[in-house]
Amino acid sequence: MIRIAIAGAAGRMGRSLIEAFSNNFSDSKVTVATVLDEDPSLGMDSGILAMGVANGVLTIADISGYIDDFDVLVDFTSPSATKEHVDLCQKHHKALVIGTTGLSDEQLKLVRDAGRQIPIVLSPNMSIGVNLCFGLVEVAAKAVGNQYDIEIVEAHHRDKKDSPSGTALKMGQVASETLGRNFNEVSIFGRRGSTDGRDLSTIGFSTVRAGDIVGDHT
Repeated sequence: MIRIAIAGAAGRMGRSLIEAFSNNFSDSKVTVATVLDEDPSLGMDSGILAMGVANGVLTIADISGYIDDFDVLVDFTSPSATKEHVDLCQKHHKALVIGTTGLSDEQLKLVRDAGRQIPIVLSPNMSIGVNLCFGLVEVAAKAVGNQYDIEIVEAHHRDKKDSPSGTALKMGQVASETLGRNFNEVSIFGRRGSTDGRDLSTIGFSTVRAGDIVGDHT
């Protein structure tokens, strides 16, 4: 039995993960669930929090005291929290799944370095369909080359913190790498005012934050 720790259990993804592990997997179970120390759900049964059914796992704020209670930490939190989780898992040789977006280049380097010592899965989107989409972006970029403009428009719910989304950035990175462009040099995040037109090599990003949109990328 694989013991799972869910970081950010009070969030949208955290609650979904608790429900998914409870209902869909017989070889793993949630044994630790963390929330922020000021969160009103601290000390609450995480099963009731996620799906209205008790699982006996109470939410905690400090995971460091529960190292021996999990094998894999699943982290969909914030860049600062993820950095702490990487350090913790590396120190105690725990596996780590990271879905946190908005990580800086420095933070991504820390993840890659830690991945040489412990098992780490890092992806801005865990959906099979979205990862298939990444592959299709590569195929399309190879097929059309530099003949077309690349614009990525993404929309999410009003509470999403990072912008553009990690999925949108990954799509742009795949396209730029396939076309031999430097992503940091060609990416344009929003436009305003008068311009001299569009450089064919640039990759534009536009962001919408409204309502309860789960996530759209075009």
